[in-house]
Amino acid sequence: MTEPATPTAFPGGDALFRLDPGVTHLNHGSYGAVPVPVQEAQEALRAEAHADPDAFFNGVGERLDGARGRIAARLGADPEGIAFISNATEGANLALDAVPLAEGDEILVTDHGYGTVTAAAARRAPVTTVALDPHLPDEDAVREAVLAALTPRTKVALLDHVSSPTARLVAGPRLLADLAARGITTVVDGAHTPGTLAGPIAAGADFWFGNLHKWGYAPSGSALLAVAPAHRARVRALVPSWEDHRGFPRSVEYRATADYTGWLAAPEGLDLLERLGAARVRAHNSALAAYGADLLARLPGFTALPHTPGLPMRSVLLPPGTAETQEAARALREALAAKLRIRVLVWPRPGGGGLRVCGQVYNHPGEYERLAAALPAFLAR
Repeated sequence: MTEPATPTAFPGGDALFRLDPGVTHLNHGSYGAVPVPVQEAQEALRAEAHADPDAFFNGVGERLDGARGRIAARLGADPEGIAFISNATEGANLALDAVPLAEGDEILVTDHGYGTVTAAAARRAPVTTVALDPHLPDEDAVREAVLAALTPRTKVALLDHVSSPTARLVAGPRLLADLAARGITTVVDGAHTPGTLAGPIAAGADFWFGNLHKWGYAPSGSALLAVAPAHRARVRALVPSWEDHRGFPRSVEYRATADYTGWLAAPEGLDLLERLGAARVRAHNSALAAYGADLLARLPGFTALPHTPGLPMRSVLLPPGTAETQEAARALREALAAKLRIRVLVWPRPGGGGLRVCGQVYNHPGEYERLAAALPAFLAR
């Protein structure tokens, strides 16, 4: 096997963040990291709110409209069809509450779905879970597996846009079109697509939600819900809002005395991404993740997985018998952090779990080399 080409570092990338230099941060996909200019923008907004709370809160609705318009322009979205929310789990609950479900209706999910998102489905109707083999070769194979699992009672399909553990496209355009043709409402978890895909909002989905605080450089707790026109009138805030009479999106966004500074600063994250060159950042991050996965796949007992090109996350399967349960995966993740000071995602799977690495502008090739060099002896212990 030829040695993988070593990517170059992103000039000035690490200076944009205040990350602990004593930790190797290879897990941007879980929580993100807020760049310094966005932190400063949010700090200025907080100072403004503290200086004159009445003025800040009395005008926050209109300012949210403006911030939402800036986000919509960056993402190519209808500003009246998106709303600020806190995270993907909130988006799933808002979307599922807006879908009329009758006795006997079922919701289809996959075993790659995020835990609290699939739990939201299970609270509302019986679920059918599609087991997506990590070795499925391409998007068509994923599509066929999902369609084969439909039943006459399937009312809703709740699918990842890009799966978190295996970092591959699931809710692609063809699959969404096939589901729509069958009269199935589609709810798409786009937690990882803003900042990673040029078109992050899944076209053709009835509902889509995605985080801005991962790859979109926004403050923590910043996400979006996008709703097709036919469903907007049924979307209601999870708790009563003083703006309920205004309908979506204002009713979902306005929460009286709350911290809105993350949402108001969120456009600064996407603006920073554009200044850095969004395509350049995506190419760099994808190359780093591919480099890391290639190094890991060369280790004894590790297995490369099919992937969607261009994404800043890649996964490999760990040696058989490793991280087979949620508890074992969590223990391995925390041991790597405590003993090696390396942050990665470890996900469980019967027979042997997986390890996901991410690439971001603050990462360097040597960090993946360190992980690959340390893992064999670490797992042997």
